[in-house]
Amino acid sequence: MADSNFIDYVKILCRSGKGGAGSRHYHRAKYIPKGGPDGGDGGRGGHIILRGSRHMWTLLPLRYTRHVFATDGQSGGENRSTGKDGEDRIIEVPVGTAVFDADTGKFLAEITEDGQEIKLLRGGKGGLGNWHFATPTNRAPRYAQPGQPAIEKAVVLELKLLGDVGLVGFPNAGKSTLLSAVSSAKPKIADYPFTTMEPSLGIVQYRGDKSFVMADIPGIIEGASEGKGLGLRFLRHIERNAVLLFMVPADSDDIKRDYEVLLREVREFNPELADKRRVLAISKSDMLDDELRAEIARELPDDVPTVFISAVTGQGIQELKDLLWREINAEDNQAHFSITHRDLDIRHRVEEEDNFIFEAEEVPVDPELLTDQDWEDEFWDEETTVNPD
Repeated sequence: MADSNFIDYVKILCRSGKGGAGSRHYHRAKYIPKGGPDGGDGGRGGHIILRGSRHMWTLLPLRYTRHVFATDGQSGGENRSTGKDGEDRIIEVPVGTAVFDADTGKFLAEITEDGQEIKLLRGGKGGLGNWHFATPTNRAPRYAQPGQPAIEKAVVLELKLLGDVGLVGFPNAGKSTLLSAVSSAKPKIADYPFTTMEPSLGIVQYRGDKSFVMADIPGIIEGASEGKGLGLRFLRHIERNAVLLFMVPADSDDIKRDYEVLLREVREFNPELADKRRVLAISKSDMLDDELRAEIARELPDDVPTVFISAVTGQGIQELKDLLWREINAEDNQAHFSITHRDLDIRHRVEEEDNFIFEAEEVPVDPELLTDQDWEDEFWDEETTVNPD
């Protein structure tokens, strides 16, 4: 995956802008001997905002932009003039991107629609100028409020492809061959394991002007949910599929056992995936005669719809499309919309990304701007963000 343009996991450092300090200015004019305080408020610091874009399909641009910093708000000026707000930094990501705290692995937010915006880190609020603190007993306050500090956080962005049908199977189960047969996608096909090294999407035409999206992920093996093979890195891409299409080749020694192994790995990766609709396809069925097919059918699990297919000869393909279309549009099939993202743990991390060392400069703090905590707490309003820390 190091040389691939498809990047679905990246770790970056974000920092919002700090708020500008309020001014401690006093009005001075030739004929106004007691002008009084007129220090303006500081400007707001810039936000860090995530925006979904349907024109993006990879997180590759963020691999070369590891530090995303918004600018600080400017200090207030005389005549109650407010300082300029800091510039927001907008991070465009593909639809289907989930955000996790890089330190704790906690799920923070996700982008599921084109144009959707999420305020990831809120910019610091600007401080109030000294004119706000003038009272009948203190007409010339010599203090102003400092701006709120910036928020800095390392986050992990994880892309999860949005598709209607997700293909699940062992290496060389015929997933890529099926995708190429039912859509215009051209995934790599060869007679050795792990031919597919990155997910592929294909649009499947169905009876006229109808269509649905099918996603092919690299083959998974037993123990994939614990970090074995390539499957763990790509299992995330089936979390947003409406239907899971399990594929087991007809020449398997034990089709039922293979299906149960695949189902167990999916459940251990995210238990909520067990609630998704499932279909079992027996691929490479052109090798079977009627007697063998009847014998295999008797041993198949009873809790999942099953169809025998051959992507090479076209056998059972239309039947498979009909079955998938019914499952996708079933009234009770809402699991893919309400799926809860599992938090990242050590098994779900990408080592080369987590070992990335951030070398961000320290945020300077002017000690002269710091004042008593009593008025500081009084005028700073607590605001909730995606990251409240």
